[in-house]
Amino acid sequence: MNGPLRRTVAAVAMVLCAAALPATPSATAAPAPAPAGAQAQWIDRNTVIWKGAERTGAQLESGAPGIRIRLTPGTLTPAERAAYPHLATYPAFTVDPRDRGLARTALRDKLLATQRRADGQRATTGVQIPGVLDDLYGSRARHAALGPVFHHGRPTLSVWAPTARTVALELDGRTVPMRRDDATGIWRVQGARDWAGKPYRYLVTVWAPTVGRTVTNKVTDPYSTALTADSARSLVTDLDDPKLAPAGWSQLTKPAAVPLRRARIQELHLRDFSVEDRTSRHPGQYLALTDRRSDGMRHLASLARSGTSYVHLLPAFDFATTPERRADQERPGCDLASYAPDSDGQQDCVGKSAAHDAYNWGYDPLHYTVPEGAYASDPEGPARTVEFRRMVQGLNGAGLRTVMDVVYNHTAASGQDPHSVLDRIVPGYYQRLLDDGGVATSTCCSGTAPEHTMMGKLVVDSVVTWAKEYKVDGFRFDLMGHHPKANILAVRKALDALTPRKDGVDGTSIVLYGEGWNFGEAANDARFVQATQRNMAGTGIATFSDRARDAVRGGSPFDGDPGIQGFASGLYTDPNSSTANGSRAEQRARLLHYQDLIKIGLTGNLADYTFTDTTGRRVKGSQLDYNGAPAGYAAAPGDALAYADAHDNETLYDALAYKLPQRTGAADRSRMQVLALATAALSQGPALSQAGSDLLRSKSLDRNSFDSGDWFNALHWNCTDGNGFGRGLPPAADNKDKWPYAKTLLADPALRPGCAAISDTSAAYRDLLRIHTTEPAFGLATTARVQSELSFPLSGKDETPGVITMRLGNLVVVLNATPDRQDQTVPDLAGERYALHPVQAHGADRTTRTASYARSSGTFTVPARTVAVFRQG
Repeated sequence: MNGPLRRTVAAVAMVLCAAALPATPSATAAPAPAPAGAQAQWIDRNTVIWKGAERTGAQLESGAPGIRIRLTPGTLTPAERAAYPHLATYPAFTVDPRDRGLARTALRDKLLATQRRADGQRATTGVQIPGVLDDLYGSRARHAALGPVFHHGRPTLSVWAPTARTVALELDGRTVPMRRDDATGIWRVQGARDWAGKPYRYLVTVWAPTVGRTVTNKVTDPYSTALTADSARSLVTDLDDPKLAPAGWSQLTKPAAVPLRRARIQELHLRDFSVEDRTSRHPGQYLALTDRRSDGMRHLASLARSGTSYVHLLPAFDFATTPERRADQERPGCDLASYAPDSDGQQDCVGKSAAHDAYNWGYDPLHYTVPEGAYASDPEGPARTVEFRRMVQGLNGAGLRTVMDVVYNHTAASGQDPHSVLDRIVPGYYQRLLDDGGVATSTCCSGTAPEHTMMGKLVVDSVVTWAKEYKVDGFRFDLMGHHPKANILAVRKALDALTPRKDGVDGTSIVLYGEGWNFGEAANDARFVQATQRNMAGTGIATFSDRARDAVRGGSPFDGDPGIQGFASGLYTDPNSSTANGSRAEQRARLLHYQDLIKIGLTGNLADYTFTDTTGRRVKGSQLDYNGAPAGYAAAPGDALAYADAHDNETLYDALAYKLPQRTGAADRSRMQVLALATAALSQGPALSQAGSDLLRSKSLDRNSFDSGDWFNALHWNCTDGNGFGRGLPPAADNKDKWPYAKTLLADPALRPGCAAISDTSAAYRDLLRIHTTEPAFGLATTARVQSELSFPLSGKDETPGVITMRLGNLVVVLNATPDRQDQTVPDLAGERYALHPVQAHGADRTTRTASYARSSGTFTVPARTVAVFRQG
């Protein structure tokens, strides 16, 4: 990995760290003590690995009376080396066969590894136990049902807690004993029918290494199916109870399934969607997506009619740091609208209530399989279940299928923190631990370990529950590269087993995609084969592609100077004043390389697609450089997901505000927005756009709006309310370094688009969706088909900077990002009949309608800042 890529990955991690949790810790959270060192790892019943130990005898000492487990120097088997590659060079020890029967008892108390060194000193360290727990219990426990399960109206509650001394149930103000199954480590209790609907917690007495003592934790159920307000208690709830099914639920008719390679996805935050929509009857709630006559739902329905197939909801499972009762949610205590558009007053005022307001992106998971209560009309009880289901109905009724953003790679907290659930039940198991015993935090928070049997099971079980019980049509995995590939494939296998007859859903139609970034302690397959971009190729599970995104916008999302330009922001062809863009020669060279990256993006980021690049070389996508990594990595269309913007980093409009010359008028900004969106919308494979991008959505230049409240985040469906630009300087915590660039822009009234620019952008984007939807050539299924039907006839040393011409079956697509009309002559097409695509010829954009074709020469003439599609015949 070269320097630029390392810096990019580090910056990604920093943004994610900020984005998952509020700037101010929860008032109820006690600071977690530093974890005791644990450099020994008991990886299975026979083997211990101890970093830093001498290769001589040692032992494990348990707090349980009389438990001493002798260790002799040993070696790892090939299977153990494969399972623990990051530990393969450390000293290994074999458990004395006479002591192996002591493991189950030893694991239920304090555990230390000790050794008398050659110098006479006694070495002591804590012991990591996930591997041996998996070995002793995992193979049987992985097939068991956990959480509340009903049989003939009677619930059984089950929780996996193999290291607990005792587990009891707190229900109805009394303590109910639970029985341990020694084969699985699962504790169970069967209840009466009248338990249904009642709140409960588990009382888990267990050794807690982070505090160095035995504790009794009162903790909710990791497999909760419903919760009381603010997640204080789990509820004994049967999701199959007819009372929780909205009218028509069992006969729900969904829009036709769209293959992932043809999916066009809108990424949407539930609160952003409706909180400032005056036409919504349920602002900020699940039910806003049932308000068919609201401005927001009308817009989504119009996108669906044009070709948008999925709405991707930012996390809507139960998260940790938002007060769920409206009375507890703070609001900014000032008149935000009274400040100047470039004032720092708005962000200061919003920041004072941010830690306790209603706003959250949701990347701080608490209970993975319960809808978040803050979006429900009543967070107390199962209303959130009914309303989430009604929301799915509402989206389906608008012609849209539903994707959930899921965040299994970390928890909101670990150790004895009140927002820690998993780690207070089986301490040291569910979190990924580093070699010294500390919890890995490269994901931003306390990382989880889906490579461990029961964490991997939780991921699979949770996804299947959302699919079966809530009829969710797809899942986007946050930081999927921190999962083993095997775990994500297990999710795919479990979904594929769901059938309409048996389960009420067709699991094979459910789409999966995620962030395949490669960084942190798992990077480069250090611990397991990761679910990264490269590794997921060929699985049918897509990963976000950052290649074309950066080429379209320019630079990277983490540049110190936001004025670095790209293909759709004027690099070389319409330069701004930033010196960071380099000399004219450097700009030209970088622009042409960006054009090659975009071409590979248009193929679906195919590794084996061969074309002539702008240096004149014949190359494969995998041979094209992207910051030291292969630009093309996909094995087939559908492996890579194209996008120009998402909730992370500046919106597309804001990025272009920084990068286009400030003199650029509103109409031209609209045209460049459409052109940027077209690079994803007209690509092979799936594409995603952030909700509101077709309306020139702005967050007032905020690059990390997770804690910026409604003021900076809300969508404005009515163009008279503007697009969000000029709502003040963005919050200082993540943006102050860019304030010198932002202030002049925010103060410029010309950068706040009017209704004409907003409506024109949306209409032109919908035209592109219609073309994509109605033309089969945009849905090629294999690399071979793409190679034979898609080409770039003018690619090479003489390619026009700022213009890409693509031939696709009977179509020709010209992307003209320059400020001038351009002629693109394809000699091989001379004499062929082409005309502007009927959708654009009769479409919303009058400028695009002037695009023309000269049959005699095979010349396509395209206006400035325009994407034009021509059809043969």
